[in-house]
Amino acid sequence: MGSATREALASSRAALAAHGSTADLATGESLLNAGRVIGESSQLLSALADPAADDAAKAALVRVVFASGLTPTALELVQAVSATRWSSHDDLLAGIEDLGLRSIATSAPSSGVVESELFAFGTAVSSNAELELALASKLGKTSAKVGLVNSLLAGKVTEQTLTIVRHLVQQPRGRRIGELLRYAASIVADQAGTSIATITSAAALAPEQVERLRASLTVRYGRRLSINQVVDSALVGGVHVQIGDDVIDGSIATRIKDLRLQLAG
Repeated sequence: MGSATREALASSRAALAAHGSTADLATGESLLNAGRVIGESSQLLSALADPAADDAAKAALVRVVFASGLTPTALELVQAVSATRWSSHDDLLAGIEDLGLRSIATSAPSSGVVESELFAFGTAVSSNAELELALASKLGKTSAKVGLVNSLLAGKVTEQTLTIVRHLVQQPRGRRIGELLRYAASIVADQAGTSIATITSAAALAPEQVERLRASLTVRYGRRLSINQVVDSALVGGVHVQIGDDVIDGSIATRIKDLRLQLAG
């Protein structure tokens, strides 16, 4: 991430925070829709991402393009994103997506539910190659992917999760479906002031073991943690923990591998 994008993200998120409770599910859905419209037009994207263009002209262009269809808050936020300088065109789209996901996160019915639903769906997709291909194939029609998502999730998950997944399959921007779901979950969690810890073990951990790990990791990282559990018998024993880009690998399988490498060397 370039320095321009870091500054632009901070500025855009501050603009979102300034809107308070008006940044809701409808706002988030509007922002994601706007991001898709902009992403589908190279001319519009270039105009809004041009650092040399006049901010007032960009704001006017946004008003013309989105004269209807966006909530007032979403319209202001798209203008705010366009008024900042991004390191790349794709970063501008990522910025709009970030605000959309955060707006949706603020309307979640309870803490952690959207992250859990995204994780559960990601697990289902990764365990079904046919489903993964149907959602990720570049040859598949977007309308068919959205229809598949609706048939699988409508009425079974929160409207927030359904809105997010529908968006992700429509605008993957070169990302794999598993990566998309993990990214979205991390943004939702961050908006709630938490991080996601994915704990992989050879067998399911007892609730008290999970709580001990949660308490230890919370002290280490200085923020609340949402726990995702994965069972993988290939680990033999021990646990593998991933929080963002950080990995804590205490699995027996890794220790055996390291020992073999030492002996081979």
